[in-house]
Parts: sequence; structure tokens; C-alpha cells
Amino acid sequence: MTRLFARLLEEERRAVRVALRVATGVWDDGFIHAGNLAYLSMLALFPFFIVLGTFAGMLGRSDAGLEAVEGFLNTLPPSVSGIVGPPIEAAMEGSTGILTFSILVGLWTAGSYIETIRDILRRAYHAEYAAPIWQRRLGSLAVILGSVLLMLAAFAAQVIVVAAEEVVTRFLPWFDTVEQIIDIGRLGPLVVLFVALYLLFHSLTPAHFRKRGPKWPGAAVTAGVWVGATLILPRLLADVSTYDRFYGPLAGVMITLLFFFIAGMGFVIGAELNAALAMEPENGQKDAESGGQPKG
Repeated sequence: MTRLFARLLEEERRAVRVALRVATGVWDDGFIHAGNLAYLSMLALFPFFIVLGTFAGMLGRSDAGLEAVEGFLNTLPPSVSGIVGPPIEAAMEGSTGILTFSILVGLWTAGSYIETIRDILRRAYHAEYAAPIWQRRLGSLAVILGSVLLMLAAFAAQVIVVAAEEVVTRFLPWFDTVEQIIDIGRLGPLVVLFVALYLLFHSLTPAHFRKRGPKWPGAAVTAGVWVGATLILPRLLADVSTYDRFYGPLAGVMITLLFFFIAGMGFVIGAELNAALAMEPENGQKDAESGGQPKG
């Protein structure tokens, strides 16, 4: 009994230490990184989907690229998707004329976004860069291509879900809960969001800490902040006319930046949480390696 009480007390102390690490890290770097991610989101969003549309066309599935865009827009608040949706679709449809230039710009700007996320994780883990910049850029390119393939795979999964809905409805009309199951299945974009965030956290975490501590808590927190912003932001911004008076024709852009700022803050919180869990051992003893500047 005494041992159990001591263990529970130590777990409580560890939770406090983790919370303090997260709060300190977010306070020190969160606002800077969130603002940077908000800006880069606007900058890299359109080129990324040009690359997505190009790869979908190369695979003979141009419609899959547009469907992937629709899936992404479904994860955004209506006020944000209404602003970024038409330009993204126009950029994808008009990318054929300047294909090579669009791909190069798209890969570079999206790579800069990935490098910002890498820097967030490095700062959270107090790790230095070991690989040269060209290796890091190649790694970012691999992450971008993986994200493109993941979004296309998500579209294919959506097609399977719709086909399953038709089959189940035809052969099991008495199954009253089928509509609820299909509705859950259509949360595919959110599932893809979590999986993509998990893979992103795992691949960009410094190699020294990659096998230490779970990576899913950071992905879950980031996805939760994203979904929370999607649900709450439209209610907070119900009276858009107030923003029109302040920002004029830029009100829509400012609302979009606000959403990506909140999502970026969620990314910082997730990175700091994963770092705190990795650097605070479960037995409560201080990790001798966490105080240094590990490479990787």
C-alpha cells in the first residue's frame, strides 16, 4: 500500500514537472513559432496543393487531387475554407502552364514549412542540428511527398467508405445505425490529420529522442487544438462586420491567419508535450542525458 501511494505521488510530481516544462516552452517560443507557422501556412498552402494536383495528374487521377482538397477544406472553419478554397482550386487548375516552376516553388515553400516544424521540435528537445542543410531539405522533400501520397490514399479510402455505405444500405436496410457508422467513417480527413501529425512528429523528432517517449500525445493535442479551433472560431467570429471595420477588405485574410496561428500554437504545445514526456523519465529520476545538447 505504501509503495502504491509513493508511486502515485511520484506520478503526480512527474505530471507537474511535465506541465511546467510545457508551459515554460510555450511561453518562451510559442508565440514566435505560431506566428511563423501562420504566415508560412498561407505562403505554402497553395504551392503544396499545386504539387498535389500535379502528382494526382501523373497518376491519372486529377479528380483525386480535387477531392483531397475538399477533404482538407472540410477540416477548416467555413469562414476559412471559403477564403482559401477558391484560390487553391484555381491554382491547381491553372498549374499546367507553368508546371516546372510551380513544382519547384511548391516544394521549396512547403519545405520551409517543414523546416519550421523541425526547428520547433529541436528547440523543444534542446537539440542541435547535426545534418547539413541539404540533407534536411531532402528530408523535408520526402515528408512533402509522403504527405501528398497520404492525402491521395485518404481519398481512395473515402471512395471505399462510400461504396461500403451503398452495399450495407442495399443488403442490410434494417440496420438502423448504419448512417451513424458512415458518418463516423466520413471523419476520414480528421483521421488523416492525426496520422499525418503523428508521422510528422515521429520523423522530425531529433534522432536522439526518437525512441524515447510516445509521439501520439503531441499529435493528439495538435489535432485537438485544430478541431477545437474549427468548432469554436466560427462562433467567436459570428459578427464578421466588426473585423471589417478594423481590417477592411483584409478581414477574411486576418481570420484565416488567426486560425492558422491557433493551429500553430497547438503544434508548439504538442512538440513541447512530447519533449517533456521524453525528458522526464517515468521513475522520476533525472535523466542525465536531458541536460546536454544532444546531436541528431
